[in-house]
Amino acid sequence: LWTGLTWFFCSLPGATTAVYKQWIPNTNFETASNWDKGRVPCARDVVHFEKDKVVSVFVRSPHALTDMYLPLNGEFVLAAGAAFTAFDGSWDPGCDSGGAARFADAEHRAWFDPTLWQDVLPSGELKPPGPIFSVDEERVPCHYDDVIFQPETSFRVNTDSSQPVIQLRSIALMGQELNTPSSWAGYLGGPSAPLQFHGNGTLQVTGTGCPDKSGCACGNTLDGPRICAALLKASGRQCPEPACQNPLQPLGHCCGVCGATINLDFTPDFDLQKYQDRLVQELLSQPKYAGVQMAISKVHKAQTFLGILSRSATPLIQIVLIDDRAGVQAGTAAEQLAADIMQSIAQHGEALGIPSGKMEVATGSTASGQVGSHPVSRITAGTVMGLLFSLLFLGGILFLYRKGKLR
Repeated sequence: LWTGLTWFFCSLPGATTAVYKQWIPNTNFETASNWDKGRVPCARDVVHFEKDKVVSVFVRSPHALTDMYLPLNGEFVLAAGAAFTAFDGSWDPGCDSGGAARFADAEHRAWFDPTLWQDVLPSGELKPPGPIFSVDEERVPCHYDDVIFQPETSFRVNTDSSQPVIQLRSIALMGQELNTPSSWAGYLGGPSAPLQFHGNGTLQVTGTGCPDKSGCACGNTLDGPRICAALLKASGRQCPEPACQNPLQPLGHCCGVCGATINLDFTPDFDLQKYQDRLVQELLSQPKYAGVQMAISKVHKAQTFLGILSRSATPLIQIVLIDDRAGVQAGTAAEQLAADIMQSIAQHGEALGIPSGKMEVATGSTASGQVGSHPVSRITAGTVMGLLFSLLFLGGILFLYRKGKLR
C-alpha cells in the first residue's frame, strides 16, 4: 500500500544538456483505454485479467465490482485510499447494465517504439514545441539520456533489442530516481521489476552523462530496423511519398526528407550544445525561417573504399533541415537556411572548431538532389594527401620514362 508519493529530481552534473524522455502509456486501472469497453469498470461489471498475462496495475481510487478474475502473476499498487469492495446491489449511476470488462494486453508495447516516448523537462512536464527535432533513432532514449516513467503510474515494457545491454544515464519510476548502477541493481532485484520490464534487452543505468563536449552518438543504430518497423507499422511499413523526387536519407532517420543535410567535420574545440544554441539564436529565430526545423547530433558514418564498405565509421556532426512548405516549395526554406549555415561556417568555422562541411539538398522544385562541399580552411587534409599522391604518381612515371622503362 502506498500512503504517499513524492517526486523530485536531484541535481546531476551536466543537467543543463541532459535529455529527458518520458514513457507515454501506462497500465493504470483508471485509464479507460486499458479496457476493452473503452471505459473504467463500474459496479455491475465482472473484471477479467487474463490468467497467463503478467501485469502491474496502479489503482488510484476505491472501486466496487461484482466480481474480478486475477492473473496468476501480477500486482496491484494501491494509492492512499484505493481499495476494491464487492458490489452491494445498490444503484450506481451510469452503470445500469453490467458485463465483462477485460484488461487490455500490454505485452506489445515496445521500448524501441518512438511513438511511445515524448521529450519532457526535468520536472516531467511536456517540453514545449520548438525548432529542434530528433531523427527517429534519437526519439527513443539514447545511451546518455534520462528516462522518466510518470509517478503514480504502472507500466509494462518489452525491451527486446539487437544489443544485449541498453545503456541509460538514469531511470525515474514509482516516485524515485535511480541514477547509480547499485541503486538500479537493487531495484531489479525487487518484486516489481520483472512485472514492468520483459524482453531480451537488459537496461543498464550508468549515472554518467556524455563526457564529450562535441556530443555523443545516440547508440541506437543496431536497433534502427526495429525502430523503423515500429514507427511505420500503422502505415503498412511504407514511408509517406515525399514531394521531391530524390529525397535525402539522413543517418538515423527512417524515411527520406525534402530539405537539406549538412555533414560537419569537427576538432576537439567544437562544442555541440553551444553551436546548436548559436544556430537557433542567429538563424532559426529569423522570421523568414518560421516553419523550419533542425536536428543536430553526432553520428557515425560508415566508410567505403572503391565501393567496399569498411568496418570503421567516421564520427561527424549531422544537421538535418526540413520545413513545412508543400508542393514545389517543399524544402526550399530549409535549403536557404543550409546555405546561410554554410556561409557562416566559411567565415567563422575555424574559430568554432569546424574545419569543413558538406551540404546536400533535395527540394520539391528540383528533379534531383544537389550536393555542395564547402571546406572552411583553404585546403583540407584530404586535399593535401590527394595532391601529394598525385605528385608522387606523376614523379614516378617521369622517373621511369627517363630511365627508358616506359615508352
